[in-house]
Amino acid sequence: MSEPILVLDNAKIYQRESLILSDVNITINKGEFVYLIGKTGTGKSSFMKTLYGDLPLIEGDGHIVDFDLKKLKTKQIPHLRRKLGVVFQDFKLLNDRTVKDNLIFVLKATGWKDKLKMENRVEDVLEKVGMNTKNFKYPYQLSGGEQQRVAIARAMLNDPELILADEPTGNLDPQTSVEVMEVLQQINKNGNTILMATHDYALLLKYPSKTLKCDGQKVFEVVQKK
Repeated sequence: MSEPILVLDNAKIYQRESLILSDVNITINKGEFVYLIGKTGTGKSSFMKTLYGDLPLIEGDGHIVDFDLKKLKTKQIPHLRRKLGVVFQDFKLLNDRTVKDNLIFVLKATGWKDKLKMENRVEDVLEKVGMNTKNFKYPYQLSGGEQQRVAIARAMLNDPELILADEPTGNLDPQTSVEVMEVLQQINKNGNTILMATHDYALLLKYPSKTLKCDGQKVFEVVQKK
């Protein structure tokens, strides 16, 4: 039985007063790995920002991990983001603290109190992305691929129901992109649902999966040729 984790019905995505996407009708089910593709400027980032509460959903209906996007209040956004993991293209790690302290910082910010539980959780997610031996390093001492692995680990800290990865390989070379993709694939196999915005079509060919495309102010599913 499919369990929807994200549903948009006749949604319109706006960036301030500008209509970016209209008549968006999509469903993503628990456990799926879904790509979001489209040229630069077609609305991928606006779409993602609406899902994690950075842009309001003004028209249409949207439900994501039990939150109603239409009725989402500012004070609910931190609660929504605890149920989502967000991975950005530019890592967004804090350079003045170690890998471990970057992750501890997020746990504290999302309400964790127990020091031992926090340390165990950090070790657990870093192990999943193959970075547990580098927890004492600072982000600037790591390669781009390693920083992105840490960013993925950070997204997993609160065991999110859905991971939104916005161009996670955008700043990486092809070989490193494949390594990061392998990490995301493994996380998906372990049961995490992932929506990944990308313009890296080589990855789509190597790891085919359900694909949504932004084009002409619409979002629609692309049927990949066998």
